[in-house]
Amino acid sequence: MRESAVRFRRLVKVALIGTGVVAIYRTVVDGALTLDVGIGRRDRPLGPIVREIGAPREVVFDVVAAPYLGKTPRAMREKLEVIERGSDMVLAAHHTDIGGGRRATTVETVKFERPTSVHFRLLRGPVPAVVEQFDLTMRDDGGTTLSYSGTLSTDWWAIGARWADLVARKWEAAVRSSIESISTEAERRASHPIPRA
Repeated sequence: MRESAVRFRRLVKVALIGTGVVAIYRTVVDGALTLDVGIGRRDRPLGPIVREIGAPREVVFDVVAAPYLGKTPRAMREKLEVIERGSDMVLAAHHTDIGGGRRATTVETVKFERPTSVHFRLLRGPVPAVVEQFDLTMRDDGGTTLSYSGTLSTDWWAIGARWADLVARKWEAAVRSSIESISTEAERRASHPIPRA
């Protein structure tokens, strides 16, 4: 009888530890818990992603900045929540569908340098650090080249590098989708869309 009680306690401990590990994993994936220990830190590049947009640079900048610095459109409210607004910087939560009916939430500062660039810095998310930016370059034909680049950082050496690759795939897919929306809206707003270079 005593031996079976010991086995039962061990089984309960293993189940509790397993449940705890799964719970921690889910909170990290969802962006609710950021593990930032600074041990075995590795950086992984994001991008570059380059998109030629048939609209003037000022129009493209306005399309990027509007939901942050102005009123967030109803259609974007499930993906973007501005927590605090300033004149050229905001604190924003981005909600991204990660499959299985789950959403990851990241909290970032977004700084605007009109009309040339937008800078993002992760404060809370599935990795310890991300810095990224959109650079807007005016082309000779009046159109805009939007260039995206960034760095994603993780801890724990090779394990963290593997995690970085998994996160980066979803991250870059979300950025590509945003850039596609930006391009479509900027070209729609341009009075005379400029052919893409």
